[in-house]
Amino acid sequence: MEQPPHNLRRHLSLRQLEVFEAVARLGSLKRASKNLHVTPPTVSIQIRKLSDAVGMPLFEQVGKRIYLTDAGRALYESCRAMFTNLEHFESTIADMQGLTWGRVRLAVVTTAKYFAPRLQGSFCERFPGVEASLEVANREHVLERLQANQDDLYIFGQPPAGMDVEAVPFLRNPLVPLAPPDHPLVGRRRVPLTEVGGYPFLAREPGSGTRLAVERLCDEHGVSLKVRMELGSNEAIKQSVAAGMGLSVLSQHTLVSGGEEVAILDVEGFPIERQWYLVYPAGRKLSIAARTFMDYLLEEGPRIMEMPAPPAPEASPPVGGSAGNASLARSG
Repeated sequence: MEQPPHNLRRHLSLRQLEVFEAVARLGSLKRASKNLHVTPPTVSIQIRKLSDAVGMPLFEQVGKRIYLTDAGRALYESCRAMFTNLEHFESTIADMQGLTWGRVRLAVVTTAKYFAPRLQGSFCERFPGVEASLEVANREHVLERLQANQDDLYIFGQPPAGMDVEAVPFLRNPLVPLAPPDHPLVGRRRVPLTEVGGYPFLAREPGSGTRLAVERLCDEHGVSLKVRMELGSNEAIKQSVAAGMGLSVLSQHTLVSGGEEVAILDVEGFPIERQWYLVYPAGRKLSIAARTFMDYLLEEGPRIMEMPAPPAPEASPPVGGSAGNASLARSG
């Protein structure tokens, strides 16, 4: 290891620090390379050059995992502070120039993937100079990103509990019960919730906002669901419902044109009226781009979602038969 130079600023590059911060945050060279859209060897070279410039190892490997050394932890804290200051500077410049350019980093829970790109695309059409990124993940991973302050804004169906955040409702999120089109409950009016509890139920994974809302409703009415399977995605649930494996409850936003055919049931207590929330850390000063994006969704989001969705590609024949006069939703 080389001796540290007297002036690190002459021997460090911003790119090296960016690569180091990604490796330290993600705990993996491979994940960092994917996050930065570079090859793993490129990441390794940048980390080696940075370690040489500092004069001390920044990571140590134990088995297959890597950990920050004391020097690495100190540098990581300095990197986070520096990048935060740079973001504040970018925000200040954007404020001076008006919204002619900027960046909005958005992270959303999986169900929001059915409408977030549409809202983000409409915003970018209105403000073409703004660069936008979208991260879609399960609730647990989006919570981790929120805790690490990795994005500007976050979309949740249920605001995080026990965290110091601002949560702004901006869009309806009705949860509806689903069944295969030939199910005996299809076409009936005001089906009692207790009767739904008598059929196999397909649930989202524990911790899912949709699951929490359904469990809360059932607890209020003393109903126990016969959970047949737990599935980690809306698509898997819709396909399983269409195949006759059970009933389920999903956000109505998941029902877009194309794909499997499922029926929306008329059940007492439904739809469960919920909201989509824009969330960000309390006390954080949003950039002008992020603030404008939030204001745009508050003003234009409902109108955009009422407009007809773009046509979906032609799908294969749906599973199940005709549902007569049932309320049918083609879900993609």
